[in-house]
Amino acid sequence: MVSTMKTAKFAIGQVVRHRLFPFRGIIFDVDPQFANTDEWYEAIPADVRPRKDQPFYHLLAENSDTEYIAYVSEQNLLADQSGEPVRHPQIKEMFDKRPDGRYEPKRQLKH
Repeated sequence: MVSTMKTAKFAIGQVVRHRLFPFRGIIFDVDPQFANTDEWYEAIPADVRPRKDQPFYHLLAENSDTEYIAYVSEQNLLADQSGEPVRHPQIKEMFDKRPDGRYEPKRQLKH
């Protein structure tokens, strides 16, 4: 059996936004395919449930009300072009902000 591994479209430290819902965040980890629970997957309404055979991203996410951790399929993400900083409180633990506005993983977190 030949397995094809899809290359992730987005990078760790990149700011992205959700295609359908009003939130955005910084990517801090990537799974090459779905790696969460079946219960979590089945809780997504069938009409917007993403395929499992694509990269899934862990985000330090925010919306207008709060900050949280999100797990989002690649098909539901777009690059965030706003240039606005993300306000999640865990950013300083994981990333250094570069002068150009990008987020770089802290040295001790790099693989």
